[in-house]
Parts: sequence; C-alpha cells; structure tokens
Amino acid sequence: MGDACTLRIALVTGANKGIGLEICRQLLEKGITVVLTARDETRGKTAVRKLRDGGAKDVVFHQLDVADPASIASLKEFIQHQFQKLDILVNNAGVSGIELEAEALSGFNKKENHLESLVPVMIQQHEKAKECININFYGTKRMCEAFIPLLQLSQSPRIVNLTSVYGKLKVIPSETIKRELRDADNLTDGRLDNIISSFLDDFRTNNVLKDTWPTDLSAYKFSKVAVSAYTRILARKHEKMCINCVHPGYVITDITWNTGKLTVEEGAKGPVMLALLPDGGPSGQFYFETTLSSFE
Repeated sequence: MGDACTLRIALVTGANKGIGLEICRQLLEKGITVVLTARDETRGKTAVRKLRDGGAKDVVFHQLDVADPASIASLKEFIQHQFQKLDILVNNAGVSGIELEAEALSGFNKKENHLESLVPVMIQQHEKAKECININFYGTKRMCEAFIPLLQLSQSPRIVNLTSVYGKLKVIPSETIKRELRDADNLTDGRLDNIISSFLDDFRTNNVLKDTWPTDLSAYKFSKVAVSAYTRILARKHEKMCINCVHPGYVITDITWNTGKLTVEEGAKGPVMLALLPDGGPSGQFYFETTLSSFE
C-alpha cells in the first residue's frame, strides 16, 4: 500500500452496503486508501472482495460497532499501528429507529410510494428509539472523539457526518429547543446531551408531544438534528479541521425501504466531495447533496 505517511487514509463506518460502500468505491477511485468498516465481519469482508474484484487495491476491512467502545478502541489501535494517522473520517453508520408492520410492507409499492406514506404503519418503540440515538448520534460522537487525535496528525483532516434532510431545525416544532440548537456559539456537548435526555424521557413516557418533538420517525429525525448540531460544536472546537455534515439525498437503500429516488452513486457524491474539500474549505456547514445549504 505504500508509505503510510504519504498515503491519504479514509475510514468509512457502516460501509458494507448502500451509500457507505459506494463512498468507499468513489474514494478509492480518487487514490485514497480506505478502511471499510461494518458490524458484521462476513458482510464487511464480502464488500471488500467486491471492491477488489472491481479493481480496487488499497482497501482493508476492520470490524466496527459504533455502539461498542471496545470495538472502536480496537479499530483505533489497528489504524494507529497500520497507518499512524487518519486523514478522513466518514460517519455513515445509521439505523431508522422504527419497525414496519410486516403485512403493510409486503403490499407496499416502492416505485409509487414515498417514505412518508409508510408513517401509518410505522411502529415506534422506546428501545428502538434509544438504539437509534445511540447509533446515529452517540456512535458518531464516539467515533469523532476517538479519532480526532489521529486526525490531528494529518495535513488535511476531514470529518464528514451523514445527516438527513430531517436533520434540519425545521423538523423540531418547539421554538425553545430550536433556539438552543441554533445558537452554535453557545451550544455545548452537555446541553445537547440534556436535550437528548429530555427527548428520550418524553418518548419513554409516551409524551412526544406534537408541539415539542417530531411525532413520526421521531428518533431518526431527532438523531439527525443532533448530528447536525454536534457538527457545529465540533467545528467550533477544532478550527484547523474541516468538519461538515451532509444530507446525501433521498437514496434507494435499505434505510428508506428502497423508496428513494437517487442511486447510491448519486448519494455518495456529496459525502465524497466533502471528504476531498481543498484546504481552507468550509467547515461547520450543512450540505444538501453537493450544495451548501442551511441548518434551518
């Protein structure tokens, strides 16, 4: 793979399929060395084989569960030993936080329907909501905290957090909560944690009121709003890094039950563009696909 000091190393989470796998493929095409990670070892190794069969050489697999600190520590040790640094971290791993009634899904026409039409048959449970926040938000946070020391050894460190169109402030009905999340200069990790705890408490007690929180896809939407807010906190703390979040578009993947409109190739373009931004590029921003957008 060449000298680790001259290589650019990217780590992509949740990368055995969908957008994550395609981000790996596009980064490899640009000459980046990629560490493809996945929870399931067999699927992860199969994904690497697929990329190598397509001509990619500089790709390795390492198991990763972003909900497990020990798994993150093992990956960090591997990258430290193998490459001595990290240049690009793409936080893509995520879950929907809901289940669907099996009967409803079997009669669902993916080509004609939009994800919103599944709302009446979505099952939202506290355990699933907790898991969604733990993976989508705290998983992203754990990865950033673990790998920032290795990113600081890079000449051009980049963090790309995958958010969603649902990661904008407009999905939060409460003006008070919106105001706090909007105040990027004063928002802290601790305050964000408190807001998340309030959400989970309300969810547990069936008190997700429509004038406070999103009522459908609640945990998913709120997890992505939290990721967007955290991106701004992180960018403020680490001014020498380029840290952004991106809505990849409404992509045909498992997480949208294949109801999307864009291909994975199109969905990966925004994250890859941000991973390869030139030095001095924007930081602490929200991108809608490949276009600079707003957090509102």
